Amino acid sequence: MLEKIDGIIIKTKDYGETHKIVTIFSKKLGKFSAIARGAKKPKSRMAAVTQPFIYGQFFVYVSKGLSTIQQGEIINSYRTIREDIIKTAYTAYLTELTDKLLDENTPNYDIYTQLIHTLEWISEQDDVDIPMMMYELKLFRAGGFAPTVHQCANCASKNGPFSFSIAEGGLLCPKCNSIDPNAIQLPDTVVRLFYLFSTVGLERIGSVSVKAENRLLIRQLLDTYYDHYGGYFLKSRKFLQQLDKLK
Repeated sequence: MLEKIDGIIIKTKDYGETHKIVTIFSKKLGKFSAIARGAKKPKSRMAAVTQPFIYGQFFVYVSKGLSTIQQGEIINSYRTIREDIIKTAYTAYLTELTDKLLDENTPNYDIYTQLIHTLEWISEQDDVDIPMMMYELKLFRAGGFAPTVHQCANCASKNGPFSFSIAEGGLLCPKCNSIDPNAIQLPDTVVRLFYLFSTVGLERIGSVSVKAENRLLIRQLLDTYYDHYGGYFLKSRKFLQQLDKLK
């Protein structure tokens, strides 16, 4: 069946001398793979529309196995991302993480919408730390391993001050803090930011002012948390960490 599908290309792979297999994260079908015949030919109409990060409208013969892209039109190429190595690195990380954590053929409108908003932000803004962490936390939830950031992960108490425990999967209240001697005490501001980032859509955020030390703390906790629960090695994440060292 030929279907018109809006989506974002989150992964591409060469197939033979002239074809590509692309993974599209779509609003209608969720994540799915399709072959784009002739897409590696320089003069092919499919070449431009099957590049990584393209947000497009695709006409796809959908099948239970490998679908086939008949044609496509670009909605947004995110050119400013492609022209900036830092923005490209951030976007590559987000799309690789999306590919790893989402199941095939399972629509997730909230994540789909947040990915588009995040790509638009990266395309238009230079400060991308906050949108990145907001998307990661929502994606962790979609992947089934989000930290508990609205109450104590052990007893469900909402009374702070809280610490963050990687081993216990989120916040610990004062009564439960002794469960994990490695739990890190959090400022109240960081606790509120964790909840905000996890629950509020990027489209509702005009600007968020976060101290550099708080950004670094949240970033370190998210990285350590993913290392503990994520389960997938990400090439793009390793490259990002190398870029951070250069900064």
